[in-house]
Amino acid sequence: MPELDLLVLGDCNPDLLLTGAPAAEFGQRERIVEDAKLVIGGSGAITACGAARLGLRTGLIGVVGDDFFGRFMRESLADRGVDISGLLVEGERPTGVSVVLVRGEDRAILTALGTVEDLSPRGFERAGLRARHLHVSSFFLQRRLRGELSSLLAAVRAAGATTSIDSNWDPDEEWDGGLLDALRETDILFANGEEVKRIACAEDVEAAARTLAASDPLVVVKLGRDGAIAVAGEEVTHAAALEVDVVDTVGAGDSFDAGFLAGFLDARSLEQSLALACACGSLSTRAAGGTAAQPTLPEATVA
Repeated sequence: MPELDLLVLGDCNPDLLLTGAPAAEFGQRERIVEDAKLVIGGSGAITACGAARLGLRTGLIGVVGDDFFGRFMRESLADRGVDISGLLVEGERPTGVSVVLVRGEDRAILTALGTVEDLSPRGFERAGLRARHLHVSSFFLQRRLRGELSSLLAAVRAAGATTSIDSNWDPDEEWDGGLLDALRETDILFANGEEVKRIACAEDVEAAARTLAASDPLVVVKLGRDGAIAVAGEEVTHAAALEVDVVDTVGAGDSFDAGFLAGFLDARSLEQSLALACACGSLSTRAAGGTAAQPTLPEATVA
């Protein structure tokens, strides 16, 4: 089996997007939204699609159920050129699903984890896939995986691959769960501004990123309209976001990750990789959902 460029280890579940959502209220009150779409969801799945769109040979290892949502995800990912041979099917558990309430550039997310939390190191070993780079998405949702992730990453690095983690939000708001240990075996940490402050217990984004970078990883922080920063040791690199007509920002951070990893694996400079990441994240907001507007490499490079 040929080696992949990128192997994503993470969440794979559909998003039900409800756009133009008003504030939800209990008390059996019904409210009308502008539109509803079932689309590819899960940070891992969106990142994998973005990377494949950029031309990387990309695979996804995750768990879905033997149900409609699981079939939807498998078919949709395969259609976008993602290797799904490592996507495990669990017959006894439902595929996870997220309901995303979108209002302008803001959103609220309600997630039923289902099989999202079922991925384990054994699932990684069973898949038998190898790649130049291993990316772990939604660290805090990977409850069966994260306790042993540090040793798994160490083995991957010993075999010559590089590694990255995107923390995403911690629903339990504890902000560790083994993450700090795993960072010692991680080449790149991705987080947004709020996440990086909470992980580092700091009030300033740059100070938080410097604190985490002291543990060894390159820390890449996504700042939405303000672009992004990357902290390597004492060096701080900035990049600007693109000006685009935003439809919604669902999955923009995951498309950003795909862009940065495409630059990193192409041996581009830190400045070039960060600029490519910002372009991919910005351009992905041109359509509803995380994957509909993901750019090709020429599109992102020209932008």
